[in-house]
Parts: sequence; C-alpha cells; structure tokens
Amino acid sequence: MSADDEDRFRPKPGRIRSDARGVGGTKSFFTQVKKIARQHGGTPSRGISGKGSARRSATSGPHGVLDSGRGVRRGRGAAFVRARNLSGGWSHRQPGSRRVVFKQRAVRGAWKNGRAAAHLRYIQRDGTSRDGERGQLYSATEDRADGDVFIDRGKDDRHQFRFIVAPEDGADMSDLNGFTRDLMGRIEADLGTKLDWVAVNHYNTGHPHVHVIVRGKDDLGEDLVINGDYLVHGIRERASELATLELGPVTEIEQARKLSAEIDQDRFTRIDRAMGEEADGRFIDLRHEPDEPKRQFDRTLRLRRLARLEQMGLATEHAPGVWELSERMEPTLREMGERGDIIRNMQKALRADGHDRDPMTFHIHDAAPETPITGRVVDKYLTNELGENLTVVIDGIDGRTHHVPGIEPSRLDEARIGSVIEIGPPDTASRPSDHAIAGMAEDGIYRPSRHLEQARFEGRVPGGDYEGFVDAHVRRLEALRRAGIAERIDADQWRIPEDFEARAADHDARRNGQATIRIVSTFDLENQIGADGATWLDRRLVAPDASDLASAGFGQQVREAMDQRREHHIDQGDAIRQQNGRVFYRRNLLATLREREVARIGAEMAESKGLPFRAAADGESVSGKFTGTVQLSSGKFAIVEKSHEFTLVPWRPVIDRQLGREVSGIMQGGSVSWQLGRQRGMGL
Repeated sequence: MSADDEDRFRPKPGRIRSDARGVGGTKSFFTQVKKIARQHGGTPSRGISGKGSARRSATSGPHGVLDSGRGVRRGRGAAFVRARNLSGGWSHRQPGSRRVVFKQRAVRGAWKNGRAAAHLRYIQRDGTSRDGERGQLYSATEDRADGDVFIDRGKDDRHQFRFIVAPEDGADMSDLNGFTRDLMGRIEADLGTKLDWVAVNHYNTGHPHVHVIVRGKDDLGEDLVINGDYLVHGIRERASELATLELGPVTEIEQARKLSAEIDQDRFTRIDRAMGEEADGRFIDLRHEPDEPKRQFDRTLRLRRLARLEQMGLATEHAPGVWELSERMEPTLREMGERGDIIRNMQKALRADGHDRDPMTFHIHDAAPETPITGRVVDKYLTNELGENLTVVIDGIDGRTHHVPGIEPSRLDEARIGSVIEIGPPDTASRPSDHAIAGMAEDGIYRPSRHLEQARFEGRVPGGDYEGFVDAHVRRLEALRRAGIAERIDADQWRIPEDFEARAADHDARRNGQATIRIVSTFDLENQIGADGATWLDRRLVAPDASDLASAGFGQQVREAMDQRREHHIDQGDAIRQQNGRVFYRRNLLATLREREVARIGAEMAESKGLPFRAAADGESVSGKFTGTVQLSSGKFAIVEKSHEFTLVPWRPVIDRQLGREVSGIMQGGSVSWQLGRQRGMGL
C-alpha cells in the first residue's frame, strides 16, 4: 500500500435504513432540490398531504391557516413574503396606499353536513347586491357561476379557504368583479398555481366587500398549502396595490379628512391604535408641539381624540398634555363598535320591512335567550361571515326586538322573513340513551353486559345490531366520564350518580348552547288573516289570553291581526257575534279549518300528480312511501303515497330520515304515531 492510500477518503456506511449521519454527511441532490423549492414557495412535499411527520405538522395555526407553520419557509407564497419582508407583520408602508380590510379562514371538511352549501347559500342571500337583489356568484371566467357545480367539484377536498376583501374606498371603485379577478390573478402568480374560486359582492353594509371561496386544491390536484404570512399579510398587500392603482394614492387632504372623521367614533380607530403603540406604559406625552405641520396635525388629532376618550372614562389627563390610556380602552371600544354595527343592522332590517323601532327596545343576546321569545323574523344572516352559523333578528310580541346569534342554518331553513317563530333556551331534556343507562343501573352501577342481554331478550333493536346498540351507550358514558359525570370502574362496570340524567342534560345544554327553535308559522300575519287553514292567529283566538302581547311593536300588530281574523271567521260563518259583543267560534274550529285546507291542497296536488287524494281520518292506519313535505297555514304536512292514491298527514321531525322509504303509522288526535324501523316482538 502506498503512503497516499493512507490519506484517501474511505466511506464508512452505517446500518441499513439508519438515520444516523456522520460528520459532513451529505444529502441527495433530489432532497436538496425539494428543500430549495419549499423555501421559495414551490409545491410542498407530498408528505404534507400524505404520510409521515410532514403531515402531522400541517395544522391550523393561530390565524386558522392551513399550512405547515407560519414561518417564512413553508407553503406557497413564501417567496413573496420574504421579498416584501412581510413575516414581521404588515402596515400601509407606502405613502398614499389605500387601506384594505382582509379576513381569511381555512375550513377543514367544509363539504361535510352541507356546511359549504349553507355558507354559499347565505352569501348569495337577498338584499346583498347593489340594487338590493340576491347576490350573484361569479368566477374567473363566468359572470354567473353555478354554486352547485363548484361544490360538487370540491366535495373531496380536505379544506377550503374563505376570504373577505373590503377596500376602504370600495364604494368609489367602478367594478368589484374586475378588481377581484385581478387580485386572484396576482395571488395565482404569487402561489405558482391556478386556483378554483367563486366570489360574491356585498353592498349591504357601509363598506362594499367581496366574499371569495377558494378550493383547497392546486392545479395538480394536490392539497393547496399557503404560507401563513402570505395569507395574513400578502393578500392584503396585493389588494392594497390594486385599490391604489385604480383610485390613485390617498392625498394628504383626503387622509386628514378620514382621520378627522374618526375622532368622535365609538369604536377602536387608527388614532387609538397609533396612541397605543406610542404610549410608554399606557402614558402618552403630548406637551411639546413639533415644528413639522404634519406632526402638529397628528398631535391635534390625538388631543381631540383623548378628550373624547376622557368623556367615555377611557383616558385620564394627569397633567397638561400628559395622558394615561385605560387598560380597558381597546376591548371596550371594540365591543362598542360591534354593538353599534349590530344596532345599525337591526334598524336597517326593520326599515326595509316597513317598520321602525326605538333602539332602546333592542335586546342583544350573547347566546340563546334564557326565556322563550315569540315573534316575527325580521332578518337572518351569517353571525361570522366566514362561518356557517346564523344570527336571527326577531320582532317580538313582547314589544322588543331581539338579536340572537350562533344558530345552525338547518334550523332556520323554513323560517322566511315574516315567519313567526319561537326561540328559547337550549333543550335540557335528557337523551333516550341517558334514560336507558339510568334505567339499567343497579345501585348506581351500569353494566354493558347486562344491557346487551336485555336488548337481545326484548329484540327491539332495528337491524338486530345489539352489540352496536350497547356500544353507543358506552361511548356516551365515555364522553360523560371526561366531563366528570360518570366513572369507569372496569370494562363492564360504570358508576353513575343518582342525578345522572339531569347532570347529563345540563352538560349537553352548556356544551351545545344552541337555542331551541320552533317554527310557529311560515305564513306572515297578512297571509294568516285570510287563510282557510288553522293558523297561529286561530290558536291564539281560541285561547284568548293576550297578556303576553305588548301594546306596542309587533305585539300590537298581532292584536290588530287577531281582530281582523275574527271578523273573517264571522264573515265565513265559522263564528258568530252576539248582541253583547261576545264572539263564539264553531265547535272544533282548528280541526275543521285544518281539514278544509288539507282537502283543498290535496285536490290541487291530485291534478298535478295524476293520483287521487284521500284524507286520513282519526284512528286510521296510514302507510305508503314518504315522498316529501308541504307547508300549509295549518302547519307542515308529510306526503305519503301508494301506487293508487296519496294522503297528507301532519309532519314530525322523526320521519325526515325515512324520506323515500315505506312508512306506517296511526292518526291520533290530529297527529301521527309513526311506527319506524323493524318491530320485533317476543315469540316462539
């Protein structure tokens, strides 16, 4: 061996599949290329949407962003963030830049349970377009996009992005459609991929804005992962550039006018934010007047704003020019701003419906009301315009106008503007599973094995899946164990308290927080007055206690409508007025009116269906295929069809799961006792 051989590099490979690397170990060329591509905003590694640790790191960050962390290296758009130095935040750094409010949310599983469809439906609701009509959906290439087709394209997507873009001077922009298309084009260039999106313009607030929904897939069909800083700051920068390009830079005179208008506003303003940033331990010193005119103007703005805040108890002057800002300033002003927006929305909805109410009668609920409210639906809209839950505005019979947020859209689907509903606290009724667990417990101990034996003996489980039936009860107990209500002793023993059902129901009410909603009538008062069915007004007439009706607002309107409905019944011969003024109604008035309306609607439907209609009598068995529902002034009715005829019977929620299936039941007292699922009795 030569001397040179001793100096030669001799590789020493480690164990097969070992991750250990020696000093100076190198990475493969392909690995280095992938790393550089990720750092420059290229397509992320397949692991982000596939397997391994990369997938585990793809989580929702503090801003609700679906990316692999808010660092500048990860996700599409990272190169733009680094080039513009946006990772530390963003402000209108360029003189004269137009301000743009931008909100975003990434929603996982948006297509499940109809959430995407509900969101799309409500951003296209009536009254949002420039002329007050229904909002029009559009896309990059279509002025009238089909929302159902868009939803179908994204039904298998992992997530969905939702944006709200609101240029401060949007009212002065000539074409929000063109602005949105230009913005999305620049976003596509920054991300390096085509995007599948639809948008709707809203003009129903003081500031026109755009709702944009983007599918969570890139042009290669991979999960779309966007850099967190680009989502939070980069898109707003692009929108500001386009708004400034169209309207020109903000002049000093225009800027001064806008800032001066914020002095007396009851909300958190730019002046407040600037003072908060300048304050030293909540103290701000304005004793010295600067030489520059612009700084003199800024000082004057601050002094005038501080005087206003002092009146509100949010600032204190300790010495001439030395002010202390309250630690409650920002949260209080933000809360006041939100409340002011709510009051303006309520007033606008009432006036659009031809009514006016004193804001002192407005009741803004933070959650479900503690006592039931009955009234007319004035408005319903998204509580959070990036979410799905709804807010409903109710003109109550108590003379107050109520604002109730956070309601699932499906519970208000049938409540139109003008419909009468009852909304109350969360349902505290115990679940059937809780009742069964309490009934099976002996000395406070529930045994799944004993429950399984009992279920098999009785044979009443639909489909005969006894193990699955009992497992559902065990899963319920496991959830209640985490809430501290039940205790697991071993695999076949659970300890439950004496007040188990009450505590479980209370837990559900607190956890769910959803108000209970009952559609009293889908017909407004005007249509109820002349209806031939049994209306909500009729139910109030035959139970003449009107103590809950206020003498003002909707309560007074109901009183007047009841008087007109009473005269209608007298004209139709369904009521008589005696000489002393007392009015007597036909015996069984409600049942008579309901039968009359069902017969009329049934005859009309028979002509279109080509099937004869047969009314179901009390005590009669009803069977056939449940094919749909129809709303009458007497309530909601189910359509049950046979091969040679059909009938209309009162609807109940339990039947909805049987749509398109054979059902059977018995008419009892104006309702139906449905017999659903396999009914198995004991026998030899």
